[in-house]
Amino acid sequence: MKRVLIDTDVILDFFFDREPFSNDAAKILSLCESREIKGFITSVIISNVYYLLRQSSTHEKVVEKLTQLITITEVLITDKAAILKALNSNFRDFEDALQNYSAELDGQIDIIITRNIKDFKNSSLGIMTPGNYLKTTIASH
Repeated sequence: MKRVLIDTDVILDFFFDREPFSNDAAKILSLCESREIKGFITSVIISNVYYLLRQSSTHEKVVEKLTQLITITEVLITDKAAILKALNSNFRDFEDALQNYSAELDGQIDIIITRNIKDFKNSSLGIMTPGNYLKTTIASH
């Protein structure tokens, strides 16, 4: 089973129904829910998504949505080693660096699924957009 880190932008595409990206995001999360892939997020993703959803919704509704998300995904550890690697990396975006090194140090993540491929050019992991990932997943079935 593929183990993938789902980046913040994909989660936000789903929750905010951002066209034309929300359909692919929903399909990725559906693959997690059906256990066809093992989806991972980080606590940083949860924190950022909470903050952004809270701008337009109640605490209770946001908690409900995030609880649903973590029932179909696993949460990677972002520890001191990941933070130090992120701080000393060539990533332009610190949040992306945290996601990347949390995934790299886990040692079992196959791919990071993100719409911001260029932000992960310094990653040693495979990086794919949701659309490209879905095309390769469908092609392999």
